[in-house]
Amino acid sequence: MIDKLKELIAEAEAFTAQSKEEVEQFRIKYLGSKGLLKEYFAEFKNVANEQKKEFGQTINQLKKTAEDKVNALKEALESLEEDNGLYGDLSRPGEPIALGARHPISIVKNQIIDIFSRIGFNVSEGPEIEDDWHNFTALNLPEYHPARDMQDTFFIQTDPDILLRTHTSSVQVRYMEENKPPIRTISPGRVYRNEAISARSHCFFHQVEGLYIDKDVSFADLKQTLQYFTTEMFGKSKIRLRPSYFPFTEPSAEVDVYWGLETETDYKMTKGTGWLEIMGCGMVDPNVLDNCGIDSKEYSGFAFGMGIDRIALLLHQISDIRLLSENDVRFLEQFKSAL
Repeated sequence: MIDKLKELIAEAEAFTAQSKEEVEQFRIKYLGSKGLLKEYFAEFKNVANEQKKEFGQTINQLKKTAEDKVNALKEALESLEEDNGLYGDLSRPGEPIALGARHPISIVKNQIIDIFSRIGFNVSEGPEIEDDWHNFTALNLPEYHPARDMQDTFFIQTDPDILLRTHTSSVQVRYMEENKPPIRTISPGRVYRNEAISARSHCFFHQVEGLYIDKDVSFADLKQTLQYFTTEMFGKSKIRLRPSYFPFTEPSAEVDVYWGLETETDYKMTKGTGWLEIMGCGMVDPNVLDNCGIDSKEYSGFAFGMGIDRIALLLHQISDIRLLSENDVRFLEQFKSAL
């Protein structure tokens, strides 16, 4: 009989269950009012005196083994139910991870960087909070220069020498101060101007400005670089340069690309001319080179600058520039398939 009890102990230890019903059936079998333990306790009086001690110890061991097994299985099944309640059916396939979308500003900026990197331009960055020297004076805009009125600036009230940069040309100044020619760099970044917010303008926007400094750089080099960019960016190879004025370049020009008049949208964007202004450019003024520690008698260069926001509006047919900064998920989800 003791051997039979030991077999039951081994059977109880090996028992497993997948449901509370199976655990309950096990409990009834061993610990119930009509269970095995009840029967063996009733047989105790019939056991020989010399075996009573061992029989009693064995039957108590069976009882403890059965009780421990019931408690352990119940705890394990309850824990699994809690996990399922929190996380659902853990055996189900996982939900697909929702893909985010690049912002149209990032899409266009990355395209511009990629295009110019193919012809040797690196990327330079600088602070958005600038001082007067790097934002104005070094760029041939000394104090009281009338051209400063062309840019409505956000100055820091406690220090009139500190301001929010109005263009990324300040990054070019810093780069020229820290690097010697040949220089070939583009400077993307956010800039700030105190302008009224509307569908076509904002108090902050994004620019990419380019700079090339070396010996014997000519206006022809500038034109060819811009021709390459417009062809790669827009698929439009026809450009024109109109004389203009910028304090830090001389001569200066506005760059137009021939967009065409194939659709009604083309007529609206180009005001019926087919031409669309996309950037300003020019040969770097010798004073700017000298201010940055570069010998203007030995070196020359060109610079150009364009608004990323404006190009994004053109390429993606966005009607309101404010959409670019409102973080409307419905708007941003439209760019999931973009680069």
